[in-house]
Amino acid sequence: MPKLDIPLLLAPDFKEKIWGRQDLEPLYPSEDLAGDAKPAGFPNQASAPETIPRIGEAWLTGENATFLSGAVARLSLGEVFRTSPRELCGSQWKGGQFPLLAKFLFTNDWLSMQVHPDDEYAAAREKSRGKTEAWYFIECDPDAEIALGLQPGTTRETLEAACREARSLEVASRFLPRPGETVFVPAGTIHALGPGLVLFEVSETSDITYRLDDYARTDAQGRPRLLHLERGLENTRLDAPVLRNLNSFELAEPFGSRCWLVACPYFGLEQWTVRRAVTYPAPPNRVECLVVIRGAGRVEIPDGWLAYRPGQTWLVPATCAPFRLVPENQSCVIRFYVPDLDRDFRQPLEERGVSPDTIRGVVFES
Repeated sequence: MPKLDIPLLLAPDFKEKIWGRQDLEPLYPSEDLAGDAKPAGFPNQASAPETIPRIGEAWLTGENATFLSGAVARLSLGEVFRTSPRELCGSQWKGGQFPLLAKFLFTNDWLSMQVHPDDEYAAAREKSRGKTEAWYFIECDPDAEIALGLQPGTTRETLEAACREARSLEVASRFLPRPGETVFVPAGTIHALGPGLVLFEVSETSDITYRLDDYARTDAQGRPRLLHLERGLENTRLDAPVLRNLNSFELAEPFGSRCWLVACPYFGLEQWTVRRAVTYPAPPNRVECLVVIRGAGRVEIPDGWLAYRPGQTWLVPATCAPFRLVPENQSCVIRFYVPDLDRDFRQPLEERGVSPDTIRGVVFES
């Protein structure tokens, strides 16, 4: 059994999408994609720019993400989870899959209008977990939009007619997101992402998506893309609240600052601004992950160090020893994990003077 006592670098699993793009800035420089230094996991294509695939998603913690360091180098996350679940995720996690699915998304067109089921429905109909998710926006074109929830007064009959006529965007509530904004998307909330966005997404480990409307697009063979209108309508909450532009709490830390973004029983999401070296403590019997958004530096362990840079995901196993993050320049790092809502969010925020009513704006029970 491999020893999992250091942070482990993961290579993403890149996915081509019809709404994706060739430019994956600022996370993966264009010159890397067109040359010989493509990020690990990127599709093996010729180096000419016109042959670069249109990438829509980089699955950071998917089953096929591959370890690049440590005793499990060259193994996939799925393989390591199956052989060493307790060492990787801790004894508290009883699920049959890695608990968190994280992605980067790069949009060049509207994604389909879609909705995800909750755990109960997904277990009964799909033999899967449901999908509650959150978005953290990294880059947004000035006119980039998202659709989130429905306009007041929209009935199920109105929604169904709009979807059948490929005009669901007319009945959805639409917003202009901004970089640094966090959005919480519980199961049952209808949503779509528009073009011109780069974002981080974290969710339950599930990819169950019901597509209600794809705007009459066709696939490579000219066929209409598959819709899931019946199940999608069954799962759409007409009165789902719009939980965007959440009141995050950025508070000073010796290493820089720490921002509590959003938490629910499935995931907790923090943003760390690292200006000075920080010792990352041993995790409390759980797996944690760090995703580098901006900046560069070193991950220092007793036997040496590895460089970190934007686009990287570092998995911190449950059996990991403390290590250090040493920035070369100011770094923005997203930390995510399955939280204890009281210990990880409510208590530290209350200790810093944040009122319980205010905390309820970022801590959700379901």
